[in-house]
Amino acid sequence: MLAPMSERTHPSDPWASHDEPWGQPPSKVLTPQEAQALRARQPSISPWRVILVQAVVGAVVAALVWLVTGEWPAALSALYGAAVVVVPGVLMARGMTSRFSSMTPGSSAVSFMLWEMTKIAVSVAMLMLAPKLVQPLSWPALLVALVLCIKVYWLALLWRGR
Repeated sequence: MLAPMSERTHPSDPWASHDEPWGQPPSKVLTPQEAQALRARQPSISPWRVILVQAVVGAVVAALVWLVTGEWPAALSALYGAAVVVVPGVLMARGMTSRFSSMTPGSSAVSFMLWEMTKIAVSVAMLMLAPKLVQPLSWPALLVALVLCIKVYWLALLWRGR
């Protein structure tokens, strides 16, 4: 005969406690002081700061491409590659910082998904339009700038710290 659910623990779960029901993590309601201390230990980073750094990285890459190749179209391609990251990022940041997106946890989750889909769609559309908008297009320069601008998200994690 099986023991009641509250007395069973999964044998491969090293974190299981005999005091807690199986699969139920302990939860604690934070006091306002504890919540404030938690926010102080884990500061958030403004999405606008990340986008600004992405734009600066894109401009630096474009300048380096121009210095190395001496070709204005290659530098323009690098700028367009940065724009493929920055423009959709601006749209998403604007959408996510609106009042509607932070009304409830549910609306926040739905807003995040919608803005992320919008960001992806705008990025794909911009990449598809690149050969028509940037003449002559240098795909290597565009892709280098795009990848380096995307890598700024990793820097944002380092800014935040542990």
